[in-house]
Amino acid sequence: MVRSARTTGRRRSRGASTLAVAGALVLGLAAPAAHAVQEAPGRAELKISGQETQPVFSRADAVYQEVDVRTEVDSDGDGRRDTVRMRILRPKETGAAGLKVATIIEASPYWAGGNDVPNHEVDLDEDGLPVAGAAARRTAGKPGPTGPAVAYSGYYDNYFLPRGYAVAQVDSLGTGGSTGCPTSGGRNETLGAKAAVDWLGGRAKGWDPDGREVRADWSTGNAAMMGISYNGTLPTAVATTGVKGLKAIVPISGISSWYDYYRANGGVVAPGTYQGEDTDVLARYVYSRADQEICKPVLDALERDQDRVSGDWSPYWDERDYIKDVGRIRAGVFVVHGLNDWNVKTKNAGALWDALKRNHVPRKLWLHQAGHANPMPLRTEEWLRQVHHWFDHWLYGIRNGVLDEPRVDVEQADFGWRQQADWPEPGTRDTTLRLRADGTLGRSAGPSVVRSLTDAGRTVPAEQLVTSPDAANTNRLAYTTDALDRDVRLNGVPAIDIRASLSGTSPYVTALLVDYGRDTRATAGTVTDTSRQVCYGEGVPGLPAETGCAYRAKHATETADYKIVTRGWLDARNRKSAARQSEVVEGREYRLRWDLQPEDYVFKAGHRLGVVLISTDHDYTLRYPAGTTMTVRAGAGSLTLPVAPSRSEGRP
Repeated sequence: MVRSARTTGRRRSRGASTLAVAGALVLGLAAPAAHAVQEAPGRAELKISGQETQPVFSRADAVYQEVDVRTEVDSDGDGRRDTVRMRILRPKETGAAGLKVATIIEASPYWAGGNDVPNHEVDLDEDGLPVAGAAARRTAGKPGPTGPAVAYSGYYDNYFLPRGYAVAQVDSLGTGGSTGCPTSGGRNETLGAKAAVDWLGGRAKGWDPDGREVRADWSTGNAAMMGISYNGTLPTAVATTGVKGLKAIVPISGISSWYDYYRANGGVVAPGTYQGEDTDVLARYVYSRADQEICKPVLDALERDQDRVSGDWSPYWDERDYIKDVGRIRAGVFVVHGLNDWNVKTKNAGALWDALKRNHVPRKLWLHQAGHANPMPLRTEEWLRQVHHWFDHWLYGIRNGVLDEPRVDVEQADFGWRQQADWPEPGTRDTTLRLRADGTLGRSAGPSVVRSLTDAGRTVPAEQLVTSPDAANTNRLAYTTDALDRDVRLNGVPAIDIRASLSGTSPYVTALLVDYGRDTRATAGTVTDTSRQVCYGEGVPGLPAETGCAYRAKHATETADYKIVTRGWLDARNRKSAARQSEVVEGREYRLRWDLQPEDYVFKAGHRLGVVLISTDHDYTLRYPAGTTMTVRAGAGSLTLPVAPSRSEGRP
């Protein structure tokens, strides 16, 4: 997920700082008046015009409320049910004027910052045991907001509160002002965040800082959850409980299965740029509650049960899999993900989207060209319009046509946007290309010939191993098409199918799908455009961070001869099942099949499409000693690509 140094950074920023920065963006909207529409003497009401709620309430005059809500769990084992801390801002008219409003919740483990925690060592010896070394450490983040005098991070309060919404921050269990223990996606965390929704609906008890019981008598009982990364994971987790009153969620770069975040096809696979991190490392990082001793047994159990030796699917990962419970969701789901996100990989969005379709859950999807980032600064006006209408429809029942619009918005390589009815694009068909003995990809198989590579991934990153596909390189096997005569749009999940043997210590096989051709392409990053400031909501006098305005952003780009478009990994011992290993006999040939990460990408005419096979992926997999020999039978292997139809795009 996100870390402190990242745009959406884990240490508080995983859901906080990106939204704080991106959320400072603004539309050129009329300043909200500091009064509500009165439909009856002494009673305030929402103003709805043009099929949307209007900004008639004052952010500056908002009421601040802090509540500790009792949950259903006792995860720290102290004999008392855990509580979660909520910090709420709501229009002042929710007091004496009797206004009842819906609430937008951002639950996070990052509001109070984090701890300095080492990652696991990923270099292993021949027996698969960690080699002693200096594992990278995590840097603690900055403290989050704690009271009414501190500005709310993000844009929810500036934009949505004037339109008649309360906004709430919730400290996830074991963090900030909450009790209980952090467990990196465990059931207790889900029920902790769920308690906030229950309190808003009158189904859970809460107390103010003085210990007096308080009720949400200003709440309609309807709520939405929204956030990025971990903050975008908790909305999906809570929604899969089927909790009453949760009407809409917007998971941005969220995890739908923690296995797909820290594992892949039986292998231990890291989130991008965080080699050696795992559920225990993350939990220890966010463990920021006052009592720093009580959860240590729980954290030790995470380290034991996650299993960094086999990477097998287990009950531990089943508990952290939300896909299996998607059928319980009662909320409208607006999924958002970056196509260059290698932190929370695209499989998390793709698997969630497919499950929503299977279960007929109302849904929308945004796919953008950035990485682990909020798309708001890239497309501010349209982002706010769609999210605003999504919330208005689900939380206030406004018939604004949001469900009649195309379900999917996809940002293209030229940074233009296209809308389509579904994803993958309707009409997408699989195209199968054979891995041939001469190093080419084509429709026919060609002769059955074996080619070998020697694993060097322990010391050489994949980005160096894919260069110059026509040059001799004993550390990889490269296969490429001829120059494409038309654009080819990849739209979905590529799959690789090979016959191969391994001799050596590494059980990993890695496939890299590469676009060969000099071009300027988006990277994962974004760049603040200081020449383009916009304003989206009401600021607060005396709080410099609450201007309601900020700068737009544009994509960071790189001009290069190639790009690794997507990749995928398999532990050969798990060739039959992710849940259990089978023996790999050195030199024996096996059929190995696995998926790469989902992607939406256009290979341009004149470019070549390539597949590069390696063993160890330096930045993702565990790293056994170099030297494993991987032998692949050309003519028996294939790459399957889902290719979307278009007037200007074809099939290779």
